[in-house]
Amino acid sequence: MLPHGGRFVKRGFTYCKMKPKIYLDTSVIGGYFDKEFKTATRLLFKRIEKGDFEVFFSDMNEAELMLAPQHIKEVIKLIPSNCKTVIKINDDVESLAQAYIVEKILGQASENNAYHIALSSINRLDCLISWNFKHIVNFDKIKVFNSVNLSLGYPAIDIRSPLEFLENE
Repeated sequence: MLPHGGRFVKRGFTYCKMKPKIYLDTSVIGGYFDKEFKTATRLLFKRIEKGDFEVFFSDMNEAELMLAPQHIKEVIKLIPSNCKTVIKINDDVESLAQAYIVEKILGQASENNAYHIALSSINRLDCLISWNFKHIVNFDKIKVFNSVNLSLGYPAIDIRSPLEFLENE
């Protein structure tokens, strides 16, 4: 619980606690039922259901989920509508995603991953959350994604796995 009605106060300044803006890539949705990732994913979704975050979802997620079984598609309904924003691929997202491929951070076969990262970057979200350790949650790749972002005038993107969103007891 924060003092002063939900605000941090330090030496005459007031800092409001804002909800982090997070983007869930499709691996997190599927992780809800995955044996290895289920526990951490469900704990993240408990926080989402409590309204701890502004959750961003994209038309890329929707396209990827079209092929998913119905029970996985249903996970999206756990995100409260007042905390969910759908973002769309536009020309800026397209250009940034292609820059990741041109710079060989990702191959053409990983184009969807490039779009997830570009969507998060262009929309200046606080964090992209993923279970994809090979192409997205990868220390060396994150450095290069951010190098490309900064060179093109976009902010650095923070990329994490759901494990980093477990609440402290």
